[in-house]
Amino acid sequence: MKAFELLAQYNQWMNERIYTSAESLSTFELAEDRGAFFGSILGTLNHILVGDIIWLTRFSEHPSNFSSLVHVREISQPESLAEVRHCDLSALRSERKIIDEMIVNFSKEITQSDADSSLIYRNTQGDVFSKNFGHLVQHIFNHQTHHRGQVSTLFSQLGHDIGATDLLMCIPSDSRF
Repeated sequence: MKAFELLAQYNQWMNERIYTSAESLSTFELAEDRGAFFGSILGTLNHILVGDIIWLTRFSEHPSNFSSLVHVREISQPESLAEVRHCDLSALRSERKIIDEMIVNFSKEITQSDADSSLIYRNTQGDVFSKNFGHLVQHIFNHQTHHRGQVSTLFSQLGHDIGATDLLMCIPSDSRF
């Protein structure tokens, strides 16, 4: 579905901007608890990655058996939403790139029929849910945007401007005009 493809491209673009900006910060600035939901910039970036891995793993159980999500079943699964997978920005960025590419490829596989279907999954507490699959895919993008907004604010508090962050930046111009 084209809407999911656009959101996946936006996600990848924004993550690249965030990580490029993060490289200009010191290890202390990245790790310092700044009172965000997940403490630090590094903690928040880890949480976004963890959330993506959890949801992509759930999505890999969809009856459509998306080929782009085979790899997510092979990587170590997070034990909590606050798990710090990587204390090193370079290692975190490396895994982020792999997951972003997976999301881009996944977005190209989703059909309208998939989006209209339901997904049965367990949350991190083991409770079972059945929800509209398309809405769950929308949730993963919304979750990323929410927490990247927090990271953007933390950058701003440090005097770093990461520039425009709107989805509008990734929407192509209409060739009719």
